[in-house]
Amino acid sequence: MMKIAVVGNGLAGTLFSKTLREIDPKADIDIFAEEKYRYYPRPNLIEFLAGSRPIERLFAFPEAWYDNQRIGLHLANPVQSIHPADQRIELKDGTRAGYDYLLLADGAHSFVPPFAGSDKSGLFTLRNLDDAYAILDYLEGRSRAAVIGGGLLGLEIARALNSRGAKVTIVEFFPRLLPRQLDAQGAELLKAQIEEMGIDVRLGLATEEILGRETISGLRFKDGTELKVDTAIVAAGVRANLSLANAAGLKTDKGLIVNDRMQTSDPRIFAAGDSVQHRERLYGIIPASFEQARVAARNVGGRDDTYQGTVFSNSLKIMGLAVTSVGMVNPEDPAVEEFRIVRKSEGVYKKIAVRDGKLVGAIWMGTKQGSDALGRLIAEQKDVSDWKDALLSDDFDFSKI
Repeated sequence: MMKIAVVGNGLAGTLFSKTLREIDPKADIDIFAEEKYRYYPRPNLIEFLAGSRPIERLFAFPEAWYDNQRIGLHLANPVQSIHPADQRIELKDGTRAGYDYLLLADGAHSFVPPFAGSDKSGLFTLRNLDDAYAILDYLEGRSRAAVIGGGLLGLEIARALNSRGAKVTIVEFFPRLLPRQLDAQGAELLKAQIEEMGIDVRLGLATEEILGRETISGLRFKDGTELKVDTAIVAAGVRANLSLANAAGLKTDKGLIVNDRMQTSDPRIFAAGDSVQHRERLYGIIPASFEQARVAARNVGGRDDTYQGTVFSNSLKIMGLAVTSVGMVNPEDPAVEEFRIVRKSEGVYKKIAVRDGKLVGAIWMGTKQGSDALGRLIAEQKDVSDWKDALLSDDFDFSKI
C-alpha cells in the first residue's frame, strides 16, 4: 500500500488528496495541517468577514467527509521537518512518519512591508480564519479602517469592512487600482464606482509609518500626509513559504521549483499551490493551484500528466460590480491591437487585446455576459480575426468561436 504525506490542508493539499483517492482507492493518505480548521475556500473568508456567510457554511466539506474518503486529517500538528534521505517527516508534537511520496503544499504568507511602528496593535493581514476572527474582534467599537493595498484582496477586504458599517479608506502605492488586472481606463472607472459606494480611495501613496503609542491611531505617508484610522489591514501580496523546502535541501528560488510533472528536485516530493515556481513563474491564483494539484495527484497515482501553466484570470464582484481580467491586459507589444467600449453611466468597460488574430487578453467590467468564454478563447489560442470587431457587443454569441 502506497503511503502519502500531504503538507498543508488548503486547496492544493485537499484537492490533491481527493484526486488521488479517486485514482487509488487503497493509498494511505494523511494530511498534516498547521491550522486547527478543516479546509475552507479562501474566498469564503471575505464573505465571513462581511457577515454574509456564517461559520457553519465556511467549510468545503463536512467533518465526516475525511473519514468517508479514508483520508487522515491531522489539524494543528504541522510538519516541522522533512528528511528526504529517510523519506520521513517530523511533526510539531514530535511524532515521526514515513512516506513513499510527499506533497508539499504549505502555501504562502502575507507580506507586510517594513513600516515603522508595524508592531502596534490594530495592524492585521488576512490569510486565514484566525486572522478574520482577530479583525472582527478588534473592530468592535471601532469604525475607521484603512486597507493598505488596492489589489484584488485589498478591494475585497474593503468591501467586506464597508458592509460591516466601517468607514473604509483604500491606500494604494500605484497610481491606479488593480495594477496587475486592469489598464488605466478600466481602473479609473472602477475607482469611480467604488467611491460611489462610500469607500474612499487614495492612490500613489506609500505608507511610511504606523502612528500611535501601543495601538494604531493613523498612518503617515512618505509625502508627509496622514490619515486617522482605528485599524489597518495590509493587503500587499504574499511570499512563498520556503522554510521547510530549504531545510530539506530542495531547490528553491522565489518559490519551490518544480518540473512539468510537479516534482521538486527530489523525485519523491511533489508540490502544488502558492509556494510553487513553475517555469520561473509563481501564480498565486486558485486556477493554478487547482490544476497543479490534479497533475501532481495523477502522477503520484501512476498516470502520466504534465502541467503547462495557467492563463492568468481573475473575477471578482465589488458591491455588485463584476470585474473579469484575463491574460494580457496591459500589452506593451506594438503588434497587439486593442478594441474597447466604455459606458460610464452604466459602469461598463470592455477591452480585448488581439495579436496575430488571436485573443491574448481581455477586461470585462460591469457585466458577466460573455466573460466566462474569454479564458477559454485565450487558453485555446483561438483565431478571432473574423469577430474581433464584434466581440464587444452585448449580444455576441461566443459559442460560434
